[in-house]
Amino acid sequence: MRIVILGAGTVGGSIASLLCLHRHSVTIVDSNGERVRHINETLDVRGITGSASQSSVLFQAGIGSADLCLAVTGDDEANIVAASMAKAMGAKRAVARVYAPVFRDLSTFDYQRHFGIDRLLSLEHLTALELARNIRHPGSVAVENLARGALEVHEVVVNEQEKGVGKLLKTLNLPTGIRIGSISRDGKTWIAGAEDQIEVGDRLTIIGKRTDIDEVKEIFCAKSHEKLGVVIAGGGETGYHLATALEGQRFGVVLMDNDRERCDFLASHLKQTVIVNSDATRRACLEEERVGSADVFVACIGDDENNIMASVEARDIGAKMIMALVSRPDYAHVVGKLGIDQVVSPREVVAKQVLGFLSNGPTVSRTTLSEDSGLSVLEIDVMPDSLATEHVLANLELPSQCLVAAVISEGYSRVPGADNRFHAGDSAIVLVADDVIEDVEAVFDKPRG
Repeated sequence: MRIVILGAGTVGGSIASLLCLHRHSVTIVDSNGERVRHINETLDVRGITGSASQSSVLFQAGIGSADLCLAVTGDDEANIVAASMAKAMGAKRAVARVYAPVFRDLSTFDYQRHFGIDRLLSLEHLTALELARNIRHPGSVAVENLARGALEVHEVVVNEQEKGVGKLLKTLNLPTGIRIGSISRDGKTWIAGAEDQIEVGDRLTIIGKRTDIDEVKEIFCAKSHEKLGVVIAGGGETGYHLATALEGQRFGVVLMDNDRERCDFLASHLKQTVIVNSDATRRACLEEERVGSADVFVACIGDDENNIMASVEARDIGAKMIMALVSRPDYAHVVGKLGIDQVVSPREVVAKQVLGFLSNGPTVSRTTLSEDSGLSVLEIDVMPDSLATEHVLANLELPSQCLVAAVISEGYSRVPGADNRFHAGDSAIVLVADDVIEDVEAVFDKPRG
């Protein structure tokens, strides 16, 4: 595939390196000539010096024939403008990285839709979700955010004593906004159907809004009355998003940050998190906040050395599970020896996301549901004159191992009913078995010939 990367900094450089390993044709643009020279010398890419938001530079980069444009400079506004221009100039897909949460907040303005960009990515938000995924108990795992954050996929393990056991899915009278996505049993995973009967030990994925999912969970698994104590060191965007993901009945969250002004912001936006104005890199501060009694300690302070230092101190004073955000790949072999249980790398997180965009046809992104499941979550655009626009959902010739979990239309997402109809320009969130993905794409793609 032909890919244009706008921005040759840490993120852009790591993406370029990854794509070169996968033998893609990569052009990278940056206004810093020294960065461009360095990346030309170290990677098999075409480097161009210039502003990512200038049409002449994008034209020189061959944006009109690009399969994917990734705008990942350090400037949110420049990324949005450049990705929008790239899409208008002919790029098949355009993705912009943003830092400020306001750009992804649909309650104020839909930047993504207004500027015609396929996806706005927050590296900090994605990293927080990865941390949250590793913290949650297997009985309550947040697998993925769908439909631009409006829907979530949770995973639950069915308990013996609950009322959903032994019943067919079609008899459970689940809320209209909820879908049971898949069932895992005895090492096999398949997409759930109305005639499936729930058994003890089944692992279910539930798709819907978080509030609805929490209610449905009680049908399948006992409510846990014991809170896990989680201490987050660092109140930046990653720490903030992590606290947001964990807030609720299951976790008692404490967030430490040494910036008083930032703590005031966090306290006004996180209603169920205890905010502490304290330096998590100092052992005395960790002891004062009783970090030694925490079930989980997460270090996401802002630089690798401080994260490692805080993690080592937290381990030494008794925290049960230690997690840290570490960006430098050369630290990977060191952290395990220091007693850090789990390391999350923003580079690996963004790499996983970018690889999901490397698809042809109507599929915007593809995410594997879980290892060895054989299932994927697709975000698919509904193309003009496609088969998907000709019939209501119930009459579409989709494979049996396919579940349309949500539809996004004019910026709003919903769980569709059997009598709903797709329109050109809509996007569908589809859970599908890997071996029938091409059959599903054919329904949403432009007719050939």
